[in-house]
Amino acid sequence: MKKALVILTNGVEEVEAISVIDLLRRAGIDVTTSSISGEQVTGSHNITIQADTQIDDIKGLDFDIVILPGGPGTKNLRESDKVIKLVQNQHARGKYIAAICAAPTVLNMAGILSGKSITSYPSEEKTFTDSSYFYKNVVVDGNIITSRAAGTALDFAIKLIEILSGKKKADEVAEKILHTTNG
Repeated sequence: MKKALVILTNGVEEVEAISVIDLLRRAGIDVTTSSISGEQVTGSHNITIQADTQIDDIKGLDFDIVILPGGPGTKNLRESDKVIKLVQNQHARGKYIAAICAAPTVLNMAGILSGKSITSYPSEEKTFTDSSYFYKNVVVDGNIITSRAAGTALDFAIKLIEILSGKKKADEVAEKILHTTNG
């Protein structure tokens, strides 16, 4: 069974976190949520999310993918040495890393986007001086998967399922929720 880690923090964009967690679990992927802000995080729209674990509790665990939702809380992710180190270690091992909205800026801070094709929330475009920026809902470049915002979260989640569990499983989940991808 594939294993995914979703990093949560106060100010997370709830749609980007919850829709990804939900769809990956529907696909049979073992999803762990881990917080850098305490057992419960409060999202950018005052929705409280209970994390499965704290960031310190995941040391030594191996994940096929690390996923960073965006939102105003992205600042907390960028300022977390533990998150930066986790991203760098995941990348060094050639494992998948996914980020949506403002969260690709965390990957940029971790120094892993040079020469990569990426996307993000439009206001962050200027941050990526060493990357090729695309206005697509989801961009995949090797082990890096990026997406734009809450409105592209379903496309993002379906692409993550495709990468982890194959196109057939991604299509099954998309069909069950009546979703059609367009980017």
